[in-house]
Amino acid sequence: MPSMKKKIVVNSIVGTLFIALVIMAALSLSNNSQKSKSTEQTVVKTDQWSRIKREKQITIGLDDTFVPMGFRDKSGKLVGFDVDLATAVFKSLGIKVKWQPIDWSMKETELNTGNIDAIWNGYTITDDRKKKVAFSTPYHKATQVLVTLKKSNINKFSDMQDKVLGDQTASSGDQTFAQYPKVLKQYVKDQKVIGYDTFDKAFNDLNASRIDGLLIDEDYARYYVAHQSNPDDYTITTGGFPVNDNAVGFRKADKKLRQAVNKELATYKKDGRLQKYSTKWFGN
Repeated sequence: MPSMKKKIVVNSIVGTLFIALVIMAALSLSNNSQKSKSTEQTVVKTDQWSRIKREKQITIGLDDTFVPMGFRDKSGKLVGFDVDLATAVFKSLGIKVKWQPIDWSMKETELNTGNIDAIWNGYTITDDRKKKVAFSTPYHKATQVLVTLKKSNINKFSDMQDKVLGDQTASSGDQTFAQYPKVLKQYVKDQKVIGYDTFDKAFNDLNASRIDGLLIDEDYARYYVAHQSNPDDYTITTGGFPVNDNAVGFRKADKKLRQAVNKELATYKKDGRLQKYSTKWFGN
């Protein structure tokens, strides 16, 4: 039978351990609370136009593989329709553009936490995106098309019956595919699509016949195919998808920034500069 002294020592140790566990739990709750508050504080909720004007620089997020909106040429230089247009618009406002390549699936998070100040990259207006960002006035229209290899003999959407389809994760095509299931989704294998983080990887798999078709923005499709060594190897098929508007995405708090860009876009449209860039990148 243990002595009274041993019992006291054991009880003391147990008590000390219990107190230590209580303190650790309290600290953990406090840290989690602080992290939660910190996360909330990272969301930008004030208009940043005065800061942007003062710094004379704005950070714009893009997928730098999105041909022909914003991509790297052979020398590594960032080029494209949106690159030309955005650079010119902000130059008119006395502001330099800093381009920031981002994970396209995280674009709204990058915007709202302040890592970038705008999304300008063939960004399609959708009802879901309207909940997360404020859009500029539309400046370009596009639709989704199906790109296949001509040897596959796929000439209409129904020819994709039980075949494998790819697209870019979180792209407008990805959303359109789900939103209009009777247009293309009903035909493809398992009614599912394989998602890629960039379209160049998707095209690599299409060319290697690992997928049978690629759902993609029409501008990208036609530019990509036109610049291949054998453009006739591909078929571009249009279907029942709607024509969508491209616009610039801003934080909802950035009303003055959005107004400034909208004013410039209206001027560019009126004086023909917008058409000049369209002709350069999309042809007539």
